[in-house]
Amino acid sequence: MTPPTVRVLAAAALVAALALSVPGAGATPETTCAAAAARDRRVDYGFCVARLSHHHDSPDADAWGLAKVAADVGVAAAGDAVYDIKALLGGGGGGGGDARARAALEQCKALYDAAETAFAEAYDGISRRDYAAGKAEAAEAAALARRCGGAFARAGAAPPPQVARWGEESAKIAVVCEAITDLIK
Repeated sequence: MTPPTVRVLAAAALVAALALSVPGAGATPETTCAAAAARDRRVDYGFCVARLSHHHDSPDADAWGLAKVAADVGVAAAGDAVYDIKALLGGGGGGGGDARARAALEQCKALYDAAETAFAEAYDGISRRDYAAGKAEAAEAAALARRCGGAFARAGAAPPPQVARWGEESAKIAVVCEAITDLIK
């Protein structure tokens, strides 16, 4: 190799080494989810990668950015739950006319409204680097979603499948958000 080529290759190697030494550099949903799953056994690696990889902010995000992405995915999941519940309530799919199941759906709508706000507050906390607040809000969002299942249990009815799915999604993304936030230093 000629001396200029050697210098260019050496400079490129130096830049790559420096980039990899920067905290968060080289983070991908796959590597971040693997680290989160290694740190917290509740993290579902496949779920984590699937949800974070499809978000428009993921390709350029470091761990801090991916924690915010997880919170934003939570906002969307809770919002989708509210949308589905409104459709069930409006379309008569709220328990086949059972007043107790309909009341549980109404309660779930309010709980998911609150969960959406909690996930948004988790995003804001992580954005301002108040990680304890962000994690607390994500945990609150998951607790609110679980209370929806409790409302149906008290009504003696099973939640509609889509409502049950949003409860599971909300709980899983809250765990992902908390675990990735724990990776930030």
